[in-house]
Amino acid sequence: MAVTTLDPRTALVVIDLQAGTVAAPTEPFGGADVVARSVELANAFRARDLPVVLVRVSFAADGADAVPGRTETGPGGARPEGWDVVVDELAGHPGDLTVTKRNWGAFHGTGLDVQLRRRGVTQIVLTGIATSIGVESTARAAHEHGYHVTLATDAMSDMNAEAHRNSVERIFPRLGETGTTAEILELLAKGH
Repeated sequence: MAVTTLDPRTALVVIDLQAGTVAAPTEPFGGADVVARSVELANAFRARDLPVVLVRVSFAADGADAVPGRTETGPGGARPEGWDVVVDELAGHPGDLTVTKRNWGAFHGTGLDVQLRRRGVTQIVLTGIATSIGVESTARAAHEHGYHVTLATDAMSDMNAEAHRNSVERIFPRLGETGTTAEILELLAKGH
């Protein structure tokens, strides 16, 4: 077990589990599996009065607030109505925080860092889609902000299994600790 401990003020940060991303084909886990494991973690965090942060990505209809700059993949294009709505399985808990981001990572241009610090959070557990994009970008920024980072590797997935594996095996060990949902739940149950 690579994950060793959870700080007394650890928050669960769920990345982009919204209609549009969960419906996309992902590897090595399907969106429904990622949601189910994230729900397990969210319920355990809520039961211990620990913060749950639901991060969603959204843009204005005209794309005016989307990240500028030339890329080889070009602009993202129009998105269907409701693509940015957090999935029902996670939504609707009044104590949860919702953060809307316009970038890959959840820290830049949002109030996430302030909200976590005001709650005394020193560690975050990350889940979500996509591993190599939103999750990895958020993990990098959390590490740079001085948080202890734990990554629930079976509660995240990517559009490409190799991209997921690269993040889990090569990047995440340099940013924090990795573990399964079950291992993280076991630590929560032990109170550390």
